[in-house]
Amino acid sequence: MKKLIVITDWADDSLTRQEFRSAVEGFLQQPELANINYVSSTPSTIHTGYLLAQVVEIEEQYGRPLKTIIFQNTVIHSSNQEDSSQTKGDNFIVIKLKTGIYVCGPNAGYDFSLIKPKIDEIFVYQGLIDKDTHFRSRDLYSRVCAHLIDEMEDEMGLEETHMNIVPYLKGFYIGHIDNYGNIKTTIIHEDIKGKYEFGNEIEVEINKVKKKVTYVPSLFVGSTGQLVIYPGSSGSKDNPYLEISVWRCFDEEKCDDILAKFNYPRPGMEIKF
Repeated sequence: MKKLIVITDWADDSLTRQEFRSAVEGFLQQPELANINYVSSTPSTIHTGYLLAQVVEIEEQYGRPLKTIIFQNTVIHSSNQEDSSQTKGDNFIVIKLKTGIYVCGPNAGYDFSLIKPKIDEIFVYQGLIDKDTHFRSRDLYSRVCAHLIDEMEDEMGLEETHMNIVPYLKGFYIGHIDNYGNIKTTIIHEDIKGKYEFGNEIEVEINKVKKKVTYVPSLFVGSTGQLVIYPGSSGSKDNPYLEISVWRCFDEEKCDDILAKFNYPRPGMEIKF
């Protein structure tokens, strides 16, 4: 039996998590052995795509890829830059990565874009019987997750489809904002490496606010209150995603807040140089 990691914009709600878990366990051959973990996203497919990419990265480095299923369910809730993706609606797909991890969920926006280089095969699952429901994860997708946990993919009648149904993510965006307020971006280090030297100032625009940030080798190089951009802790070890943060002193009465500086941005917002 494989473990299941769920990345979704409803993961913060304890009742919703339990409803989904109960539904999955109802389809499992050995429900008492269920291992289900949750990662909370926001209603942004860019945010979910970033979280998915990082969970995959860490599972491949430290986990057990051949014993891991990841289910994501974030669909487009509003009209913004995420609507421009060329996907076939929100068809449910099953993806096998080169390391053996299975990833599944509705193919909406950029949910799968940041793992595209890692994809080995993509399948469409036609065995879903659509229901008139407001909670598809519980009423529709839980059975698929259970079958993948039970390693029944060869019995599901999966139909291979073309890699092009997953779009590339063009441009730079906020991928995630962590609990310290650090802005984790979709900018990889090679995007600016060689174009700037450490110590250079770079003007960035986030949430219609322009600020100059200093390019440094790590968060711990800088002075209090200084805006910095640096290779962060997410992404590939050899080519990590950049983070934007502010050097601040937590024991001061008034600390500089990077989110306030950019008028409280959200994951999925565009970053311009």
